[in-house]
Amino acid sequence: MTRRVPLPEPVARIYKAAAELEALYPGRKFTPDGHLVGSIGEVIAAEALSLTLYPMSKPGHDAFDANGDVQIKLTAGKSIAMYACCVRLVVLRVVSSEEAEIVYDGAGQPAWDAAGAMQKNGQRAISLSKLRAIAAASFAD
Repeated sequence: MTRRVPLPEPVARIYKAAAELEALYPGRKFTPDGHLVGSIGEVIAAEALSLTLYPMSKPGHDAFDANGDVQIKLTAGKSIAMYACCVRLVVLRVVSSEEAEIVYDGAGQPAWDAAGAMQKNGQRAISLSKLRAIAAASFAD
């Protein structure tokens, strides 16, 4: 089960601008990435889940709440990558210029255990479909 959350208006404008550029220049992608996407994911999750963000570049976790530390990932694709296990993992996927869905909000260990082998860049990838399956299995328990 996924939950949709609205993008904050300034974030929605970024994604709308990217869509307009792609329409104007067919065959060229204008996907926001890197630090921009990381920060966008963090503010979306913080607003939607009432999290408190840590200062930028804190190793391991991006935010916390009364239940502990949270690592946040945002993608427009089909997978995310992790450098290490985390206490709690929140994964969001941009579904439109105005909404994101919460694909996974749960313990970090099951996601880490199901992730692929360590890549040359030190990251392990996991597909959103695997994360959805882990979420569904934990919801059924």
